[in-house]
Amino acid sequence: MPFKVVIPARHGATRLPGKPLRLIAGLPMVQHVYQRALESGAEEVIVATEHELVAQMARSFGATVCMTGEQHLCGTDRIAEVVEQRGWPDDTVVVNLQGDEPTMPAVNVARVAEHLLTQTQAPVTTLCTPIGTV
Repeated sequence: MPFKVVIPARHGATRLPGKPLRLIAGLPMVQHVYQRALESGAEEVIVATEHELVAQMARSFGATVCMTGEQHLCGTDRIAEVVEQRGWPDDTVVVNLQGDEPTMPAVNVARVAEHLLTQTQAPVTTLCTPIGTV
């Protein structure tokens, strides 16, 4: 089941600037998200960011990085730029794993990809999880 995961990791958030670099259990948030993506079985995982600090951090733990513009209003726009940069064909299955979901189970990422591969009428999806009590 070939699929790709793109992690939009915006440094310039207004509510919490630098969020992808915030440490959780000693590792940056974006690294936790990247690990979940790798565990999902994706054939390719890319961190998409507009900021060099996030790019440097992601490269330091082995991630492929695509630099994107600062103008994007949402992560989906950032992912569209990655798809264009990489020249992926229209039938490529791309899972949007938000850069601030470090506890997303990898199995859920794989389930979304499987759904997209089998339910061809769904051209786009975003992986999400309900907010529970902390």
